[in-house]
This record gives sequence, structure tokens and C-alpha cells, in this order.
Amino acid sequence: MRVLGIDPGLTRCGVGVVEGDVGRPLRLVDANVIRTSAGVPIATRLVTIEAGLAEWIEEFRPDAVAVERVFARSDVSTVMGTAQASGLALVAAARRGIAVATHTPSEVKAAVSGNGRADKAQVGLMVARILRLPAAPKPADAADAVALAITHIWRGGAQARLDAALARSGGAR
Repeated sequence: MRVLGIDPGLTRCGVGVVEGDVGRPLRLVDANVIRTSAGVPIATRLVTIEAGLAEWIEEFRPDAVAVERVFARSDVSTVMGTAQASGLALVAAARRGIAVATHTPSEVKAAVSGNGRADKAQVGLMVARILRLPAAPKPADAADAVALAITHIWRGGAQARLDAALARSGGAR
């Protein structure tokens, strides 16, 4: 199974593709961030993110897309930007018939590190260990996206494969 993980954000939207299956070694395909400048109008930034996500989907042809579920923070402007980027990710995948799932930050942290309150450094270290990499993908947003993909493979298991097959065939549950 190939999963595109997306850590939504307006300035840096992390993207990472992981291949593998439950109980088997996972492989990092690619990871990076889609960047936009805070000085650019919001609509233009959203178009840039949507185009970047479309490129990743077209290039890597994921079976599923895993997006970080937006949660409440104290800074409303940060939540709004994250929610807007998240919505773009959900639509980009759904428009192409790709199975989509959301995972909370604590779910991802617990899946990759065993600690739902792990910090970014711990998550990055565990991503590197799980994928047998010399170092975590950089920047941290890319490592977070990879952690989302890992979580989806590990937590999704058979259900993720079923959803991906249904999405490819145009079927519904």
C-alpha cells in the first residue's frame, strides 16, 4: 500500500509518501513541504497548496491519503489556515477517488513513538528508525507527514486496503 501523508499548513504543508503493509518493513518514497509566503494573498496561497498537492498525487499515485485532523489551538488564525489547507487535501484526494482518512496529532505520536505527547524531535527520531533512515526527513513538517502515512498503514491495515480498492473501482461501502 502506498500512502500520502499530509501535515496541513499555510506556510509549510508537509507531504510524505510511504509504501508498505502491516507487519512488513515500510519504505520512504519521498518527503518534502509545499511552501507559501505569508506576504501573498490567502487565495493565492491556497491555489499554490492545491496545485502542489495535485502534483504529489499525480506523481506518486497513492492508494490512500492520510491528513492530520485539525484540532483547537489558542491561536485562531493558525487553526483557520490549517483547516483551509486540510480541506484542500481532503478535496484533492476525494476528487481523484482516493481513500482519505484523518488522524489526530496524539494518535500519530502514539503510533510512531508509543507516547501520545511526544515532541517533534521524538517523532522525527522514530520516523527515521522505523524507515531505517540516517536522519528524519526535514523540515519537521515533512517528518510529520511521513509519520501520518506510517500511522495510516499501521492503524488502517485491512480497512485501508479495502477503502483503497473501493476507491480505485469507484465502489462505495
